[in-house]
Amino acid sequence: MQAIAEFSSTWFSAGADWRRRAFVCLAAGLALLALMPVLVLSLAWLDRHGVVWQHLADTVLWQLLGNTLMLVLGVGTGVLVLGVGLAWLVTTIAFPGRAFFERALMLPFAMPAYVLAFVMLETFDYAGPLQSWLRDWLPGFTGGSARQPWLVIICLVLVFYPYVYLLTRSALLARNPVFHEQARVLGLGPWQRFRRVTLPLARPAIVAGLVLALMETLADFGAVSVFNFDTFTTAIYKSWYGLFNLGAAAQLASTLLVLVLLLIALERFGRGKARYVQSSARQLPLKQVALWQRWLIVAFLSLVLTLSFVWPVLRLLQWVLVQGSGGFDARYWSLLGNTVLLGVSAGVLVVLLAWGLAHARQRYASPLTLVSARIATLGYALPGSVLAVGILFSFVAVDRWLGDWFAWPPILMGSWIGLLLAYVVRFLAVAFGPVEAAYAQLRPSLLEAARTLAVSRTQVLRRLYLPLLAPGLSAAVLLVMIDVMKEMPATLLLRPFGADTLAVRIYAMTAEGLWEKAALPALTLVVAGLLPVLLLMRQRQRRPVPDDVSHPPV
Repeated sequence: MQAIAEFSSTWFSAGADWRRRAFVCLAAGLALLALMPVLVLSLAWLDRHGVVWQHLADTVLWQLLGNTLMLVLGVGTGVLVLGVGLAWLVTTIAFPGRAFFERALMLPFAMPAYVLAFVMLETFDYAGPLQSWLRDWLPGFTGGSARQPWLVIICLVLVFYPYVYLLTRSALLARNPVFHEQARVLGLGPWQRFRRVTLPLARPAIVAGLVLALMETLADFGAVSVFNFDTFTTAIYKSWYGLFNLGAAAQLASTLLVLVLLLIALERFGRGKARYVQSSARQLPLKQVALWQRWLIVAFLSLVLTLSFVWPVLRLLQWVLVQGSGGFDARYWSLLGNTVLLGVSAGVLVVLLAWGLAHARQRYASPLTLVSARIATLGYALPGSVLAVGILFSFVAVDRWLGDWFAWPPILMGSWIGLLLAYVVRFLAVAFGPVEAAYAQLRPSLLEAARTLAVSRTQVLRRLYLPLLAPGLSAAVLLVMIDVMKEMPATLLLRPFGADTLAVRIYAMTAEGLWEKAALPALTLVVAGLLPVLLLMRQRQRRPVPDDVSHPPV
């Protein structure tokens, strides 16, 4: 109520600054845009689709619930064990190549889940190289299909573990040595110190990474489609394109949205009012272990890195080289042009809106702008398929209203507007973080000095704001552009007819089992995804400990 009253006084007051009005309205509008899919999907339950739901209940509904629960539990357990374990190894134990693995384990961030999925499926399937080799060397080996739930879980774990690894690693680097020294004085062994000191202090980071990984799991469409593993995301697509029932798709999307919101609520409830503060001026010394244990750790980390990044890239390169220059045809350049154009357009638009939102929050801080910024950046938690259904459902209503009152043809359905709106809602939080961090560098004293020198607003923008904000803005554009290029479900459902991208091409080819034809678009997206990963590696470097002082030469 306070925010509504403030908005009314800001808008209707005669003496209100028009700039304040504009930025406050921008923040409120972005918050409403983020809430639109949620409100529209809630209203979808007013329409009854009893026949469709009865058909789903009789056929696949319980299977969808079971598969989704299996995926959440399996991936959650996997990323928790693997992410925390890897972070603990690279921050606690000295072994050869530790500094290399500490950064290289972030590389799976560049690998889209659907790319790893079709490479793993081709590798482990009946006609793949592994089973073919086993049949040649083991006469009694018959093999079978690789479209198994456990392989889907492994693929998603290998792609999403960096969320837990990255945040846990940062938390472990910041741990205070005093706590561990006191625990050692009290007679606690290594395992007890890890369980009773290290894990509780790193818990907020671990839980945050786990929730991110689980939200990505619920939102995944490409990987589960490759394995024909039905979840709510695939059911939404089939209800839309198979049953031609947008209402049923909206209700399925709202069910998926409830699961995502439940995850967020559980994370907030588990955190409660607890606060975790660590401050450390020095790192814990790396633990020395036996020589065979060091090389065992190196072998394990190499296996994880090979399965999650090295082998898929090598396999894609092999397919591209086998294809030769034939893959670089007019079709490829058209797909690449659409992808880059869409990524750049969405990146610039999202970053401009994020800039306005950050400016409203910093310059015109108030309960309204703070609440609006928090709501507007919640869209990253919404799966792409949920956004697509919510936006398209509202566009259908708007086009119908315009047709009834003005006899206009549909102008929103199947247009770039819906796709760009989905990207704004989905990736505004990605751009808002770097932009807000850049705004923190704008000290009020600089602006006051500019006013004292009678510098115009244009000069302040050109000579003060832009130079200081340029690194954050460029990083935000890059991050949003790469995310848009790799995004599949919203692009697949909302793109204009015939406007395919590299991600859509990968889906079309893998749906028909044409792995080689999907290799070049997939490799292009992996290479593009390396850019923000390298940027992330550079930003996350924190007082690395040289290997030559951590352990004796081997």
